[in-house]
Amino acid sequence: MGERVDKHDRILGVVDRDEAIRKKWMHRVATVVCRDQSGRILVHRRPGSVSRFPGQYNWLVGGAADAGESYVEAAARELTDELGVRAPVRFVFKYLCNGMISPYWLGVHEAVIRQEIDADPTEIAWHAWLTEAEVREAMLRWTFVADSREAFSQYLALAGLR
Repeated sequence: MGERVDKHDRILGVVDRDEAIRKKWMHRVATVVCRDQSGRILVHRRPGSVSRFPGQYNWLVGGAADAGESYVEAAARELTDELGVRAPVRFVFKYLCNGMISPYWLGVHEAVIRQEIDADPTEIAWHAWLTEAEVREAMLRWTFVADSREAFSQYLALAGLR
């Protein structure tokens, strides 16, 4: 269960995420930009068998925030769930994303990963550490989740990385 929110990210009630998507209700999603100690960004490919964005690439790890969970708490949980690691996450920004499957508030965080990743194979089929330039190049050649492309532009602009 997650929280349905309004255009100002104020909570309207607790809802099932699938229902929120089906009815195009705004909800909250927390993501993490994972960097290694050299500053490279983790890029991964989703398994071909998943229902959302099968076989597509992403540079963010994350998912829906649970009811009562802050963006930071959700980001830390998703990091552990998807990559099998624990690391401090730092909130960078949030914005209203008019997503491919429904609108949602996207909280973007950063974490430096200092340990080996034990990726959940139901979420991640392949992963690699890429420089920012390599990520930009990959976005020209690979099929990335559309929402993650928008988030990358927002990240570069709002995080002052351009």
